[in-house]
Amino acid sequence: MSAGTVAATTVKVVQPGEGRRGGLMPGVGVIFKIDGVDSGGALAVVEHPFEVGGLVPPHVHHREDEISIVLEGEIGFRSEDKEIVLGPGGYIVKPRGEVHAMWNAGPTPARMIEIISPAGLEELFRTVVGLTERGEAEMSKIVELANRYEVPIAEPEWFADVIQRYQLSMPTP
Repeated sequence: MSAGTVAATTVKVVQPGEGRRGGLMPGVGVIFKIDGVDSGGALAVVEHPFEVGGLVPPHVHHREDEISIVLEGEIGFRSEDKEIVLGPGGYIVKPRGEVHAMWNAGPTPARMIEIISPAGLEELFRTVVGLTERGEAEMSKIVELANRYEVPIAEPEWFADVIQRYQLSMPTP
């Protein structure tokens, strides 16, 4: 076992369609499946639905790695100079320390599972969902929270090109 994790103590079952749902930003949601408390801190699992045009802006993780698995639709990923669009069954590892973004790259809604290791980032998502539910999810507040969780928003040179090619719109501050 790595430092900072302990053995899970109970079985947790999440049936299809279960999990608390909420909005992270326009066009991108989250469904909580497995939290850090369920895995002894080793990992968290969330599902992200993407509406057409949905976008997670470029950011960098300083604490965790992410593995994404596309379930439906087409999701584009850019991590540093690597870009790919994956369909159902596609996997991608986004290592900590690399600026990356994700977006719905197709003409229909899309969904993906995200495995986050170690756990903890799901608490940022939970906080943003709370802001969204209260109508307080201005981009400036999300940026401040992201910085607190060591996941700062980035502005890479390649981002404008991705926005143009996929006809996306950046959430406004």
